Amino acid sequence: MITGAAKLAGVMGWPVAHSRSPALHGFWLAEHKIDGAYVPLPVRAEDLRHALTALPKLGFAGCNLTIPHKQAALAVMDKVEASARRIGAVNMVLVRPDGTLEGRNTDVFGFIENLRAAAPGWRAAAGPAVVLGAGGGARAIVAALIDDGAPEIRLVNRTPAHAATLAETLGGPVRLIPWEDRAAALAGARLLVNATSLGMHGQPPLELALDGLAPDAVVNDIVYVPLETPLLAAARHRGLRTVDGLGMLLQQGRPAFAAWFGIMPQVTPALRQAMLATFKTP
Repeated sequence: MITGAAKLAGVMGWPVAHSRSPALHGFWLAEHKIDGAYVPLPVRAEDLRHALTALPKLGFAGCNLTIPHKQAALAVMDKVEASARRIGAVNMVLVRPDGTLEGRNTDVFGFIENLRAAAPGWRAAAGPAVVLGAGGGARAIVAALIDDGAPEIRLVNRTPAHAATLAETLGGPVRLIPWEDRAAALAGARLLVNATSLGMHGQPPLELALDGLAPDAVVNDIVYVPLETPLLAAARHRGLRTVDGLGMLLQQGRPAFAAWFGIMPQVTPALRQAMLATFKTP
């Protein structure tokens, strides 16, 4: 039941019909019997400022942001959390009690929490990490690894200039490696993260020999359609621990839900099954 006192949140993007966030937050609202709703908010890029500044007037507690709004929203916020400013992207907006807007980024939390949950005992400090990609997801991942004590982060990207910008922005123990040397970059690495679209349904596979990885390495793909990408399948066949991308999607929603609705939810097997049911697996 939703009453006139219902708390409201949503996801703002263009397009937004593909978003799984309404299913995710809807599950938690039902689980915790909260009088609230989480709705899709289709907003064109040119309407972003008007839509965001309307949130307090409409009684919204906040919203998530997805493509193409994550960077543009920075200029609209009254306050930007340090993590979001550092990464250069906002994926969650909180309407503060005085009606001002605070921008946050929950992807760092989502990445680290997913790894810890899916690969118990994993530690960033255990050895070198290899990150493929230099987009928004890679920015959050590199920031998370820096904060968690990774001794070396080997950043490999198809466009060298993008990787250089990321490294310059975030600092830390980041070493740039050309895309054509990606196999050599795996030597002794304890973590491999694919933050590119390669391997996603409809995209070319990621061509990468995994021989150089440490025997106890963890392989994480942030792609979640399909749930087991060719990279994860190859890693599993080598006996390596694998972490799929769905967990990051679920984990990053937790602090946002807590900020809007007042309860920190958990990622449970029931939630994963409910979310998997929303996918039409290719």
